[in-house]
Amino acid sequence: MKFKVFIATFIIAGMIWSCKTETADNQGFKEELIEVSNDDFPYLVEQFADLKILRYQIPGWEDLTLKEQKLVYYLTQAGLSGRDIMWNMNYRHNLKIRNALENVYANYQGDKNSEAWKSFEIYLKRVWFSNGIHHHYSNAKLTPDFSPDYLKSLLTETNTVLEGEAFDVIFNDKDAKKVDKSKDADNVLASAVNFYGPDVTTADVEAFYLNIKNTDPDLPNDEGEAFKADKESANPDKPLSYGLNSMLVKENGVLKERVYKSGGLYGEAIDEIIKWLELAKGVAENKAQGDALGLLIEYYKTGSLQTWDDYNVAWTSATEGNIDYINSFIEVYNDPVGYRGSYETIVQIKDFDMSAKMAVLSENAQWFEDNSPLMEAHKKAKVVGVSYKTVNVAGEAGDASPSTPIGVNLPNANWIRAAVGSKSVSLGNIINAYNNAGSSGRLKEFVHDEEEHELEKKYGQLGDKLHTALHEVVGHASGQLNPGVGETKETLKKYASTLEEGRADLVGLYYLYNPKLQELGLVDDWKALGTAAFDGYIRNGLMTQLIRLELGDDVEEAHMVNRQWVSAWAYEKGKADNVIEKVTRDGKTYFNINDYEKLHELFGQLLRETQRIKSEGDYAAVEALVEGYGVKVDQELHAEVLERNKQFKSAPYSGFVNPVLVPETNDDGEITGIKVMQAKSFDNQMLSYSMKYGFLPEEN
Repeated sequence: MKFKVFIATFIIAGMIWSCKTETADNQGFKEELIEVSNDDFPYLVEQFADLKILRYQIPGWEDLTLKEQKLVYYLTQAGLSGRDIMWNMNYRHNLKIRNALENVYANYQGDKNSEAWKSFEIYLKRVWFSNGIHHHYSNAKLTPDFSPDYLKSLLTETNTVLEGEAFDVIFNDKDAKKVDKSKDADNVLASAVNFYGPDVTTADVEAFYLNIKNTDPDLPNDEGEAFKADKESANPDKPLSYGLNSMLVKENGVLKERVYKSGGLYGEAIDEIIKWLELAKGVAENKAQGDALGLLIEYYKTGSLQTWDDYNVAWTSATEGNIDYINSFIEVYNDPVGYRGSYETIVQIKDFDMSAKMAVLSENAQWFEDNSPLMEAHKKAKVVGVSYKTVNVAGEAGDASPSTPIGVNLPNANWIRAAVGSKSVSLGNIINAYNNAGSSGRLKEFVHDEEEHELEKKYGQLGDKLHTALHEVVGHASGQLNPGVGETKETLKKYASTLEEGRADLVGLYYLYNPKLQELGLVDDWKALGTAAFDGYIRNGLMTQLIRLELGDDVEEAHMVNRQWVSAWAYEKGKADNVIEKVTRDGKTYFNINDYEKLHELFGQLLRETQRIKSEGDYAAVEALVEGYGVKVDQELHAEVLERNKQFKSAPYSGFVNPVLVPETNDDGEITGIKVMQAKSFDNQMLSYSMKYGFLPEEN
């Protein structure tokens, strides 16, 4: 491996991070970047707790024009400028806690070999990874392995202030879950996520948005004229995404939205985002892309949800060019009732070779819809505007970093999907990094037999890629709501996200075991690939994903929940025919599929039912499905899985440091080139980000 170390030095006053200004010492901070060759690329950065930190490459960067490189650079800077928004969304004290812990980390001069200090380092790294004090996947509050007294001593020695509720919450039981979707809880009140004021209830949220839909109230909002204009232009056939870009609070007992926009909530960071988006618009590849960026800028300035829809229509239609992006308040997984979008950005460069190979999926979207097992009334007569690309990520921020998706399908509005279409992407270089940093030992432990092991080794990676593609391209684009049925966040409520993800998974599973894939030239043996894919899905859904949970925990994350209810439903419904057999051998449990044809039929039946639930808005049915199959864990099996997993050192979760794009300029300050560098370490990049992109105050 060849590398050079580049050091950019920034002087940070200790007082920047919640310090006692009268005694703060200035400390020098060095951003350390390395340049590495693509040969023998160092994917693994470090591992701690249950986490691995990886790097990813940006293939094809040198093939971009300078104008295209500038576009990528401006878009990544726009994304990173909103980083603090996600931290504050995740929990109201996150920024205050992060700033204090970082100041301790940067300035502590005491014993760094003690177990207590090592525990402090690991805790801070876990907080960085999760964008806050709650686990990025389980939503449970992170537990420090050091005492309150030790943290107090660190704060004192570094002249750092962290007190009151922000200090206490690190150690007590308050705000224990970022998102609490348990059946009998008031999910809004019980969730620590900072989308709602501390006294807002689930009933408050539902009543507030029912009022907005059904009346023309003069509701208090920071949106002002933009909100009134949205109401006046509202079209019941094109429902606006109410609540997507605001925080709902009570002021003097009256519910009010605080809207994310320039001059509104998070305005300091949003103004920085706008600055970089305007630069990006100036180097757009074509008019359609530039027009879409212009609408995104207008949305950030006004907070208008009508402008958000206009932007999504324009963005979905802008399919030409080598560069694309995701930017704004998008996915609603972190909202216990599914209204509010988390800040997220991904900047993408098209992978021409893989996109060409996989284009047949979007080109055949109508065939997949017509031949699905859905009820005829729930099929789309005409699937429009489905585009699919394999892309290479150039930068991520917000809810997409450090933990990242591997595939994305947007926009989320059902009416835009039906009328205009959608964009689906697989993040090729992210998937490649995962594959190059993995461990095969765990697979050998949990497969039922050698045949299953060999099939997984031969077809597993391709099966995963195709499942992701089918999930995003065909799955999310398929089906339609019955006339008059509301959006799923209203009808299916807290179960909407897991139902949608499970439905898309089932579309992928149904077609993975189908000769059409071989006919399209995507596989050389559709049955072998489908067999491997079914084995892997059932093995993960019923068993191996449990390594991510603490013993005694329920399954709560939407994707984990959907994998369990899909697998557990199929297992139970196939028991009479022994479709999936639970095998015990030498005290170990395995799941062996005996009849792949019948399992394929079962997946088709469940797909038909999940689409019916979505199309009809059947809350009772989705509650029974998710609560009955997706949440509770067999504790005896869980204990066994955890014990068997102890022998493996590879962490169950992975995330990434981003490459760093470094502009080269001439004497006039004009960019003449942009070099791709890599972060030397995880902690260095996190400290660098806090310094360069920390645009929000600690309380918002």
